[in-house]
Amino acid sequence: MMKNETIQTSLPGLETEEEIEGVVERIVFTNEASPFTVFSFKPLRKNSRITALANVEAPLVGQQLRLLGHWTQHKRYGQQFQVTGLRIEAPSSAEGIERFLASGVVDGIGPSLAKRIVQKFGKKTLTVIEQTPHRLSEVAGIGKKTIEKITASYTSQSELRDIMLWLETHHISGTYAARIFKKYGSFSIDTLENHPYQLASEVEGIGFIIADSIAKSLGIAAEDRSRISAGIDFALQKIAQQGHCCIPEAALEKQAADLLKVEQETVRKVLKDLLQAKQLAVEYVGAETLIYPPYLYRAEIKAARKLLYLQKYADSIAMETDPSTLVAHWEQIAGIQLADKQKEALEDVLQYGVFVLTGGPGTGKTTVVRGMIDLLHLQGLTVLLGAPTGRAAKRMTELTGSEAKTIHRLLEVMYDKSGQLKFKHNEQDPVSCDVMIIDEMSMVDTLLFESLLRALKLSCRLIMVGGSDQLPSVGAGNILKDMIDSGRLTVVALNEIFRQAQQSCIITNAHKIVNGEEPDLSRKDSDFFFMQRLDAEGAAVTVTELCSRRLPDAYGYSPLDDIQVLCPSRKGILGSVEMNKMLQRVLNPPKKELSEVKGILFTFRDGDKVMQTKNNYDIVWKKDGENGTGIFNGDIGTIVKVKRGEGTVVIDFEGRIAEYSLEMLEQLELAYAITVHKSQGSEFTAVIIPLLGGFDKLYYRNLLYTAVTRAKRMLIIVGSKKRVDFMIDNNKRTLRYTALKNMLMELVEGDDSGQQTLDI
Repeated sequence: MMKNETIQTSLPGLETEEEIEGVVERIVFTNEASPFTVFSFKPLRKNSRITALANVEAPLVGQQLRLLGHWTQHKRYGQQFQVTGLRIEAPSSAEGIERFLASGVVDGIGPSLAKRIVQKFGKKTLTVIEQTPHRLSEVAGIGKKTIEKITASYTSQSELRDIMLWLETHHISGTYAARIFKKYGSFSIDTLENHPYQLASEVEGIGFIIADSIAKSLGIAAEDRSRISAGIDFALQKIAQQGHCCIPEAALEKQAADLLKVEQETVRKVLKDLLQAKQLAVEYVGAETLIYPPYLYRAEIKAARKLLYLQKYADSIAMETDPSTLVAHWEQIAGIQLADKQKEALEDVLQYGVFVLTGGPGTGKTTVVRGMIDLLHLQGLTVLLGAPTGRAAKRMTELTGSEAKTIHRLLEVMYDKSGQLKFKHNEQDPVSCDVMIIDEMSMVDTLLFESLLRALKLSCRLIMVGGSDQLPSVGAGNILKDMIDSGRLTVVALNEIFRQAQQSCIITNAHKIVNGEEPDLSRKDSDFFFMQRLDAEGAAVTVTELCSRRLPDAYGYSPLDDIQVLCPSRKGILGSVEMNKMLQRVLNPPKKELSEVKGILFTFRDGDKVMQTKNNYDIVWKKDGENGTGIFNGDIGTIVKVKRGEGTVVIDFEGRIAEYSLEMLEQLELAYAITVHKSQGSEFTAVIIPLLGGFDKLYYRNLLYTAVTRAKRMLIIVGSKKRVDFMIDNNKRTLRYTALKNMLMELVEGDDSGQQTLDI
């Protein structure tokens, strides 16, 4: 029979705890990043339902549990049962056993078959499955193969329970058992006992801290080599999450020693061994020794080699005349008079395999890109346009008149046999084009860039466009800046602000900001406004009034479609989380006719403006009768309908209609207000920026510049002039440890195809 198992959550017990036995009816919310679940629970012998919150992975629908916990009263969500511990019960009643089997926990048994099995064996059903499974043939419709499937699945459940109990015995939450079993199967216990640190790198959600707890419970010493090695790997993971590709050797030693609480010399010895064994990579930049995780080193060195190869060997364009004549001819056709730098850019595009175009707002980048596309088409070349995000691709399409796609779509996302995400296009199956143009290059991280380069034919020409003063990518690397600073690639920087653009205070003030000058905040007849507010509550109220009443009344702007609040941070009264809640209460308050569903941070209801917060390549959408897949980080949409009865939410992402299950809502946030980082690659008709107080590290010049340049027609700063001045003075760019610049400078141009595998 199934054993009873108790899973302790991370919450401490409280004095008024009580026990409730019942059945899981529905999973309301589960967090993939950390064990946390909200589920609907029906107590036995009671005709009622409760909402339970537990720091565990989601239980199975139909599973019988005994919950230990206490009642809480949420001001918005009402009464909830906070779980401090739970016990998985082996159902003893015929009804409970049927419900358990019907939940899908055992492969090969669905609701209909569960009913027939329990009708035959009653309370002895689980004993039959466990001890005499051949008797299942007595049930109509169950053959030999089905019995084998049921038996194997039920046995795996037993193994899963063994893993759970092993973890609990070693004072580790049993909620990780499913992930461990999925990875290692029958070898799970052996891996736990003999290779605990392996879990940190191989099992999602089990990082170094949990693996270290397991190791300590097994008596592994603090200075054991396997522990030190795992700690170094963990430190490198953390630096990659902070945007670095590598880290100076001394800094790595210190970070790992602090993490492991051992002497730095102990770390140094193991680090030396790892480098000698080529388990880590190293790059020397001047007197500095930079340590890499191998995958990021491969990405940077391959990117550098491929760039230099394309720079030298990309197919030359067979031109009937010289580039300057072709550019002059295009000027006549387009009816445009180009500035000298614009002409230089178009001439260079016709001559070099790799080209970088940079410049601030109002300097004519869009005109140059249009010219590039036209000139290349006139030479009979196939041109593809790409951008790192869906909104950036949409904007590029609108500005150029040519279709642009996300880089992920250009490379075509797919999955390998192990379920790992990969791209269809690579060295063996390159993208079919003569020229690739990528916009918003500042947003492209090292891994995505290397994947893009691998997918380009050796004859392909690469054009990259971006603002060098924009925020760097969220992922590791500083690609655009490194390429420009290397001096090895052809770069044209547009710096002339055109007369038409000079009429916009948004553009002129943006250039002042990036140059460290004070913007003009006093004009009342422009498109750039400053509203002094010295307290956060007052600033929040003003922002809300601007969105809900003042801008719609004065300019006809739609609060959903035209106005966007950009916050430097997520936290605080003026952070995106609290501003979203405040704006929702005003712009889309609860009404009887509006359906809604409660998430962890937000309540989502019909008509809400929402943003996808992570790439999801599997979401199916429909647009104009056609189907597609994939909704990506930063995509903004509107909730069409919350279908509570069906457990789904229908969302319109600018014409792409997607249906989300309630469990997928953790991928969404309200988007009345978003962070500046999330706004990269997008433009909005009117932008409001609340600036007052906050974490100084986040308040720097480039962030303000990026926020200001997101506005097309109107920019309003609400807050303190002192804070504006602080941001302009704070020109400490986010330091990123990379070596792409150095690699480009030191490699021999075109020494190979950049396609080989490195021996590390």
